[in-house]
Amino acid sequence: MPTSKKPAADHPGYAQQCPVGRSLDIVGDRWALLIVRDAFDGLRRFGEFRDNLGVARNILADRLKKLTDAGILDSVPASDGSAYLEYVLTKKGEALLPVVIGLRQWGEQHLFAPGEAHSKLVESKTGKTLPRMQPMGGDGKPLTASQVEVKKAPAKRAPGRPKKSGQ
Repeated sequence: MPTSKKPAADHPGYAQQCPVGRSLDIVGDRWALLIVRDAFDGLRRFGEFRDNLGVARNILADRLKKLTDAGILDSVPASDGSAYLEYVLTKKGEALLPVVIGLRQWGEQHLFAPGEAHSKLVESKTGKTLPRMQPMGGDGKPLTASQVEVKKAPAKRAPGRPKKSGQ
């Protein structure tokens, strides 16, 4: 599997201590996450992404470059031996699967009327609809938002600033 090309420090927003903020710097754009979704669906070539998304060529080229630079996608020679490049998910990109599934399931639950037709995400081996993703506690029981909290990282001192006495 291809690997990341640039460390996270090379991306905008790196100074943020929030993992959500740093992640959105890379995949928070509409087209970026739709490209990742389509890569999970097996699309690999520039033209396939363009045709499926209906996105302008310049925007698609920019997002593919950003995703490649971030180590989400890797560009490789075409599998059929042609002169084209193909874009494949790296391990880092494949790790976005729970994000895509979670967003999809949220959309299914909140953005479609009851009975309204939409595509379904199923397990390829069984054809069964995937169960809802749910954070679980150490005891294996589902957690609600009120049972989860964010522990902030300690504030960093400015470089070259001495420690306060007692630290």
